Amino acid sequence: MKQNRLLGAFLCAAMTSAVLIGCSGETKAPVPASTEAPATKEETSKSESPKTAESGTIDYSSISVEIVAKGFQHDFWKAVKMGSEQAAKELGLKSTNFVGPANESAVAEQIEQLNNAVNKQPSAICLAALDTQSSMDAISNAQAAGIPIVGFDSGVPDAPKGSIVANAATDNYVAGGLAAEKMYDIIKEQVTDPSQVVRIGVVSQDATSQSIGERTGGFIDKMRTLIGESNCAVEGHDKYNVKADGAKVIIDVGIPATVDDAACVIVASTLLNKNDLIAIYASNEFTAKNLVTANESLQKLGPDKVTGVGFDSGSIQLDAVKNGILAGSITQNPVQIGYQAVMLAAKAATGQAVSDIDTGCLWYDASNMDSAEVAPCLYK
Repeated sequence: MKQNRLLGAFLCAAMTSAVLIGCSGETKAPVPASTEAPATKEETSKSESPKTAESGTIDYSSISVEIVAKGFQHDFWKAVKMGSEQAAKELGLKSTNFVGPANESAVAEQIEQLNNAVNKQPSAICLAALDTQSSMDAISNAQAAGIPIVGFDSGVPDAPKGSIVANAATDNYVAGGLAAEKMYDIIKEQVTDPSQVVRIGVVSQDATSQSIGERTGGFIDKMRTLIGESNCAVEGHDKYNVKADGAKVIIDVGIPATVDDAACVIVASTLLNKNDLIAIYASNEFTAKNLVTANESLQKLGPDKVTGVGFDSGSIQLDAVKNGILAGSITQNPVQIGYQAVMLAAKAATGQAVSDIDTGCLWYDASNMDSAEVAPCLYK
């Protein structure tokens, strides 16, 4: 009888200890959503689930993250990788693996890399998809195996609801607004109650891309707010046109008929040739480089001339900023994109709630483009 009482007391203490551990905030890696998921994933989750330290911080030392980018040939992606490594080191992750196809047209290569990532049964995957539809089988397999997927950069557009737990990307509407703010600081006197009509040009790559549309719309909306909506009309393209009777400032939007350099140079040249033009904005690398090309024969951009503001980077645009042809440009923050993507992935893998993160953007000009903060975010 004494032995039975001792055994009962021991079992009760063990059960109490288990309950206390469960209430302490211990988190577990996601359990496979389907019986078809590989058994090894569930076994790994049970044996390597992250522990919560007495301080309340999560132990991420068992977490592995696979990162599948859209490419790896540009400095942009090298900066994303740098950010992902910073996050991994800060959290003390078990491992990260960063891959990307040879170029951003190599869809089949990226799908193979994504399939390989899923087959490794990592704790989480970060994905910047080249083609969402082509990625669906791999995404479904990851879901079945209980592997959370975080989108980054352009993310995974039009992915089925719930298949991507969160995104780490630039808020392009906000970034376009920052371009307007920086331009307005330069041209404020010219647009404040001008004696005659003045024009601000916008060169936008197309009217269908979500990111380009947001950069263009963000710029237009912020500029109209800064100038005063009743004093600023928008013309040039039906998507953006806004009437304002008696407006002294016109925002003129030009979009090339096709996405090729020659067509874009024509649009940029047309705007630069307008006598009332005081400033012009190009919403991505493609339009910025062609704006600079158009200016080579016209020589309209520069200090005390037409104020030019770009977006993104690239060797032509960087040289134009350095030489004062463009007043400055907006760059995404690829270091933060990589950093926040891995942060989200690690949190999702440990069962924490996650949501989309704006990874921010930076203004650069000749005075700061070589700084420690900005230089890693620029690419040629």
